[in-house]
Amino acid sequence: MKRWLKISLKVIGGLLLLLVLIWVGAAYYINKNNKAILAKILDQVNTKVNGKVQVSHMETTLLKGFPGISVSLKNVSLQDSLWHVHKHDLLKAKDIDVTLNALSLLVGTINIRKVAINNANIYLYTDSNGYSNTSMFRTKDQKKAAENDDGSSSLQIRIIDLNKVDLVIDNQKRFKLFSFFVDELKGKIKYPANRWDGDFKLKTQVRSFAFNTRKGSFLKNKSLSGNMRAHYDDEGEVIIIDQKPLKIGEDIFHIGANINIAENKSAFSIAIKADNILFPNIANLLAPNISSKLLKFGIEKPIDVTGSIIDDGDKSHKDPLINVKMTVKNNKVSIPSGDLTDCSFIGFFSNRDTTNRPIGDANSIIRFYELKANYYNAPIKIDTFTVSNLEKPLAQGLVTSSFELQKLNSSFEEESFKFEKGTADLRLFCQADIDNFLFTKPVIHGKVQIKNADITYLPRNLKLINSSLDLNFNQKDLNITNSRFQLGRSILNMNCSIENFLNFYYTDPEKIEVNVNLSSPHLYLTEFMPLLGPRKAKKRKASAKNAIKEASEQLSTALEMSKMHLKLKVNRAVYQKFVANQVNADISLIGNGIYFNKIGIQHAGGQVNVNGKIEQMGAVNKVKFNANIAKVSVKEFFYAFDNFGQQSVTNKNLKGFLSANVNASGTVTAKGNMVPKSMFGKVNFTLDKAALVGFEPLENVGRFIFRSRNLSNVQLEKLNGTLTLRGDKVDISPMKVNSTALNFDVKGVYGFNSGTNIALDIPLRDPKKSADIVDKEERELARMKGIVLHLKAVDEGGEIKIRWNKKKDREK
Repeated sequence: MKRWLKISLKVIGGLLLLLVLIWVGAAYYINKNNKAILAKILDQVNTKVNGKVQVSHMETTLLKGFPGISVSLKNVSLQDSLWHVHKHDLLKAKDIDVTLNALSLLVGTINIRKVAINNANIYLYTDSNGYSNTSMFRTKDQKKAAENDDGSSSLQIRIIDLNKVDLVIDNQKRFKLFSFFVDELKGKIKYPANRWDGDFKLKTQVRSFAFNTRKGSFLKNKSLSGNMRAHYDDEGEVIIIDQKPLKIGEDIFHIGANINIAENKSAFSIAIKADNILFPNIANLLAPNISSKLLKFGIEKPIDVTGSIIDDGDKSHKDPLINVKMTVKNNKVSIPSGDLTDCSFIGFFSNRDTTNRPIGDANSIIRFYELKANYYNAPIKIDTFTVSNLEKPLAQGLVTSSFELQKLNSSFEEESFKFEKGTADLRLFCQADIDNFLFTKPVIHGKVQIKNADITYLPRNLKLINSSLDLNFNQKDLNITNSRFQLGRSILNMNCSIENFLNFYYTDPEKIEVNVNLSSPHLYLTEFMPLLGPRKAKKRKASAKNAIKEASEQLSTALEMSKMHLKLKVNRAVYQKFVANQVNADISLIGNGIYFNKIGIQHAGGQVNVNGKIEQMGAVNKVKFNANIAKVSVKEFFYAFDNFGQQSVTNKNLKGFLSANVNASGTVTAKGNMVPKSMFGKVNFTLDKAALVGFEPLENVGRFIFRSRNLSNVQLEKLNGTLTLRGDKVDISPMKVNSTALNFDVKGVYGFNSGTNIALDIPLRDPKKSADIVDKEERELARMKGIVLHLKAVDEGGEIKIRWNKKKDREK
């Protein structure tokens, strides 16, 4: 062996022997001076605290801290000066292992290099007045502390090791509670000038992380593990934790923090970052008052999140400042009103929207930027969307979209509307309260344009083709302009205004009043008959919650319950055989009633004015109307109304012009047909320049008498009469009929099917003999001169027979 190697080995061996001798000597010294050393340690500690540090006894554990000297402190407790008031030990440990610097013992000082705390409870308590038991670490006697300060940095702990430790930070004044079960915390600490730097390995269970105990805990029952690097600045009294990856549950978060431990500060900030994490995993880390709301939403694929929690130490703030940023790309987002597919946006949350207002829900805001998605197959785009004041949430944003209407069919599920073709373009600024995550009291400003649409309104089977309209929302009002609807061959142009539409739409649809102006060159009224029928109730399909479907049902309900006032101008309207020109109508639809406030039409060469009501009952509907008829062709009039359901006097029997006042009621079918024998009411009429052609009862009289006179074409002078309608019968009030063939008086009952009993008083005198008499009274007296036949027309076996009307029957 070479000489230099031998010398080196001897030197090393000597140093090792010296080290062992020093260690053995130190161990002997500690063991021999156990009580004195413990007293020295406690004296050094107690001079630096406002309180009391107690240790039952100390044991030497030689091998644990080699080359240092280890001692085990048993039944350790730290109590502040006001412990007798609040009864919370700052520290209570069954076992604390302390490793001492062996060399320091040789010069008579105590230098602690490692502390291991096992099976302990640490309780940092602040009462409702702001007093904290951590104040015991504020030096109570500067002079005594200076006297005991021997420059050895005796409390510069190099290694810390916590095992099975309950750590609680309880701030009663600010309603904060942080509670952890520290399964393991191992750290190495270095002490550069006026600071320390530490590397720690952490494994803990979070029992409570409540910034406001009244609102619940963050990270409730979550595990937290990983490596941390921390720094402390003596001058600034700030602990800085570098942002490093930590595992919370099964997810990796990058977490960093700044904690100000200066007296009366208690300020801190926490920075959090997570990439590619599932939304429910984030929501479940938050306090219940937040997570319960967030979990009503869903995001299918992982997202990126950054956030910060900041408490500036201002005692007036009950909650810390929370800021969160979320990045979502090409994801599926579930909201209470449906799903947003292929969704991308950048979202921000802050619980301090306005700096001069307190932090909290009322001052919180959520912002979404550059939101793009498909909503029920319709693409939407929102540049900026905000939800402010989470106590009474208010949502607002500008929504734009352009899509084919057919894409909405799957959402309506063929229950309210069905689209065959057409496009929709919308640009709407929307604002609404959010009540239980549903929009209420909306305010909308903007326009929706629908073009070239084929739409079927399924509850009433109304099929609109090639239709277009502009919906103009002006805050609470809705105006519909540039509207063209085609229903079969009928074309309608419409302008519509609805005041306070959005105020009443959700809450009081029966208060909605719709004012509609309609015009048309040509209407076929039979195409509108579905309006008379009942709504077709379809069996609802069991399906997931569908906002579009619910909106369509709400719209359908609003349309049915609202009050609609229509003013209609039509050049030509056709209903079966009825043809009307220059129609001007004022109609109201209220509840199950259709009210004809005023209808004026030109028909059969004359004018007809009508008002009335149809009460929708289902398959059969009640109708009541008043009509004023002026100088219409009686032939065309009877033809248009299908002879009013009877075949005795038809349009083929009549000529002349009719004027009448009609007050009647009856029933019509859902297809608009008059129900036979259902009419009741009164008709006061005037026939001018009239003729009765081929009227069977009169022709029967002609076969019985007056064979020389033409009773097949009887021309009448002006005739006034009153008819009372009674279902299947008509009461004929006494009338004096003067014609070219004969004069007669008539009264009685005419039955459409049976029950006819009409009395006829027919003078045999030829009317021509009285034609030259100018005086009306004289002509009336001459009218009944001579022989008068008293006949009656009665129903026998379904046929009308002429019989003598005996005197005793006439006098009844």
